[in-house]
Amino acid sequence: MNAICLAIDRWHVGHVGAYGNAWIETPSLDSLACESFTFDQALVGCPGTEEFYRSVWQGRHPLLGDSPARAANLPRRLTEASIATTLLTDESVVAGNPMAEAFDELIELDPPERIAAADQLSSTHLAGCFAQIIDWLASARGPFLLWVHLSSMGACWDAPYEFRRRYAEPGDPAPPRSAEVPRMTLPDDFDPDVLLGITQSYAAQVSLLDVCLGALLESLQEMPLGRETFLAVLSARGFPLGEHGRVGACDEALHAELVHLPMMLRFPDRLGAAGRSQALVTPADLRPTLLDWWSLEHTEPATFGASLMPIVRGEVETIRDRLLLGSPSFETAIRTPAWYMQLLEAPRLYVKPDDRWEVNDVADRCPEVVEELQEVADDFQSCLESDQLNRLVPLGEILHSGVA
Repeated sequence: MNAICLAIDRWHVGHVGAYGNAWIETPSLDSLACESFTFDQALVGCPGTEEFYRSVWQGRHPLLGDSPARAANLPRRLTEASIATTLLTDESVVAGNPMAEAFDELIELDPPERIAAADQLSSTHLAGCFAQIIDWLASARGPFLLWVHLSSMGACWDAPYEFRRRYAEPGDPAPPRSAEVPRMTLPDDFDPDVLLGITQSYAAQVSLLDVCLGALLESLQEMPLGRETFLAVLSARGFPLGEHGRVGACDEALHAELVHLPMMLRFPDRLGAAGRSQALVTPADLRPTLLDWWSLEHTEPATFGASLMPIVRGEVETIRDRLLLGSPSFETAIRTPAWYMQLLEAPRLYVKPDDRWEVNDVADRCPEVVEELQEVADDFQSCLESDQLNRLVPLGEILHSGVA
């Protein structure tokens, strides 16, 4: 049995058909969703790259330091179980991560360098990355884990210009041609045509990703190993597109456009195909899920992540009732099934999952919820630092359902 984990950095969950987007053409992603189990409420614990991989490779909360346990590192644990591990990435920060040294093989791709949209699809950086993945799979022997991290959605927008024109309506200004990824805080008097061009360029990049993913799925279908390969497709973090006055990686404000992720798991035996869950999950859950996939014992000390297999099998509806999110340089936030609160000097409170993009701050109307959530966040932080998450205080009914 084999596994591929495909992490697409800066992939906006609102630009995926399986998550409600209806204006970007993504037939391959739609097909993948039909064959996969989809998690509707996947959140990244921290938007930093280093913290993300501490979380997914060690199963730890990203706001904690590295685990001292040797077996905690996923590639090392799999190598000890005679499962070959390969890391393929175009991101130097990921390739240079100390934990990456535990992979049996490191394939470091050239970073994107284009300054304008490509003339043809095959010339794009993303197409080149997927070609490398498919070439690797053609000679692969199982069992293996192939971990892929691609930066293109946040590093280079070089989809062919014709892709951008698809999303320009009659009367719209011509979409920009630059492949440079924007990074800005929008002024109060920003030009809406500029934001429109940015959105069209991002949509074109999503369409390019869809074509590339389709080529990968087709290759897996044709390869014998594809019939015994688990595929996880997710984002490492999102990409703000003006929802809260931000475009790109200008800061780490913990809004949904940055921390809400697409996450789809496709099993070769069609386990959970077309299934969906509203459970609160996080990339840290991938490590224990992969161990369960290979029927490996969890020999390391207790971790934050939990296997998603019981949800996929329909044995449970959820594995946790709260998540603490954090950013090294900006803020923290607490999420329960019914609420999301950013723990700022003046807290901001949003009803979930209804207020998907955090438009209506209701903190001043729900002071009792703000108070309870602050206590829950403080308790989570305390239990996290003492490695006693099993001692979290129970949530009140209003934090579960939004109703007292």
